[in-house]
Amino acid sequence: MKKDVKYIFVTGGVSSSLGKGIISASLAKLLQGRGFSVTIQKLDPYINIDPGTLNPYEHGECYVTDDGAETDLDLGHYERFSNTPTSQANNVTTGRIYQNVISKERKGEYLGTTVQVIPHITDEIKRSIQILGQTNNYDFVITEIGGTVGDIESFPFVETVRQMKWELGKNCAVIHLTLVPYLSAAGELKTKPTQHSVKTMLEQGVQPDIIVCRTEHHLNDGIKRKIAQFCNVSPTSVIESIDAETIYDVPLLMREEKLDIEVLSVTNTEIPEKLDLTNWERFLTRLKNPVGSVNIGLIGKYVELKDAYKSINEALVHGGTENEYRVNIISIQSEKLDETNVVDKLRGLDGILVAPGFGGRGIEGKIRAIKYARENKIPFLGICLGMQCAVIEFSRNVLGLSDAHTTEIDQNTSNPVINLMEEQKNVTDLGGSMRLGLYDCHIDKNSLTYKEYKKQDIKERHRHRYEFNNNYKTLFVDNGMNLTGINLVKDLVEIIEIKDHPWFIGVQFHPEYKSTVKEPHPLFVGFVRAAINYSKYGK
Repeated sequence: MKKDVKYIFVTGGVSSSLGKGIISASLAKLLQGRGFSVTIQKLDPYINIDPGTLNPYEHGECYVTDDGAETDLDLGHYERFSNTPTSQANNVTTGRIYQNVISKERKGEYLGTTVQVIPHITDEIKRSIQILGQTNNYDFVITEIGGTVGDIESFPFVETVRQMKWELGKNCAVIHLTLVPYLSAAGELKTKPTQHSVKTMLEQGVQPDIIVCRTEHHLNDGIKRKIAQFCNVSPTSVIESIDAETIYDVPLLMREEKLDIEVLSVTNTEIPEKLDLTNWERFLTRLKNPVGSVNIGLIGKYVELKDAYKSINEALVHGGTENEYRVNIISIQSEKLDETNVVDKLRGLDGILVAPGFGGRGIEGKIRAIKYARENKIPFLGICLGMQCAVIEFSRNVLGLSDAHTTEIDQNTSNPVINLMEEQKNVTDLGGSMRLGLYDCHIDKNSLTYKEYKKQDIKERHRHRYEFNNNYKTLFVDNGMNLTGINLVKDLVEIIEIKDHPWFIGVQFHPEYKSTVKEPHPLFVGFVRAAINYSKYGK
């Protein structure tokens, strides 16, 4: 018999970027610690079908799930915190909702009735929310609604929340995340923005059950009572979310504030006595008490953007913590790397990671960084385009193929060592059409990569159109580059290594997507370990 699923909505007010995703992920971690099964979903109000074609300058990284969905970066937080894989169903945009409704209308499923926001759009949103709980039998489905309450794009989502609160009663709760700013001139915390934010929610028919207050200073009991009185909630339902040293502190801060207990109380759920966060606390202890540090250069064209390489940054944190070392990430703009400054900019690094990406901007700088790492025996990890750049660098500087390139950048090169995948040659629509999601890879047992994974058959997530050109296989192997990971189904090169180098690995897939607090990715653990060894003995 199916159990009653509890639906928790997390909305935001006053300002964007308050951390709804981290609060949602932290709540999931706490509920898991009490023995509940939880999944988290993101509803994005923009009209794009998915984030796959969005510019990183606008939206940060595009996160990819096992089933090949291109999703919002918050799903990365959900997975890193909860260790539970997400899917296409965990990220829904306004564009997807309207696309589904229009498709149904074209098929005649509405029997000729006028298609309207209510009930058709809100019913489709409702279906997208409830399908997660109904098909997987979770105890809790946490749904984060992007943007802020009052945005015109958010109206249909907030209306859906109103309907579900009315329909589900105690099986539904709303957490509203809002800002309590500190005015230094007055020396006071101000609750008025929170009051107005909740008032906007009330105007749309939704009474928040719990108010989480993002703040730079601790809230005293008087401020909590004031917010409770003006916003129609219990004082225990006013939760402080103070700025934290690291995002990984937030679950423990929310434990102190009893956010999980409040959610369980509001939803009439029996509260288990035990809350087990042992593994999380162990991770935090190691994170905050490193025995040393290493400097790893992150080479990319979007390094000035905090969220463009979010999963890579967090995977390096996981890898460092597993080794009990702090990783100092040195961001280096690949577009600004040239022959005159490459030595100065990369000197002092213990490891070099060349990031993924698309297009030609900054690609020559990436190639120069790889040459420096190869020649100076510095640990190197290349991801997706980073791996392809390693192939190009080796072709030019070891094989003597001076014009070697990828046909993504130079369609007229006489040595297309990286070429468009056969199945991509007739693709015209860019959205959702790459090689996406989980694919098999078979690893050579006599390889460095095997030593890190400790198994031969793995599954990793992909997001690319171009691949290693198999016409050059023999030439590479004969000259010192081992092709140590292969997709056997399509005979695609997935992993490259250089023989005469202590740690030089390039991967066509994205290992960063699968690194979590509970299970740090073995390649990042190994890469940081190699950087530690280099810092001690290699220089």
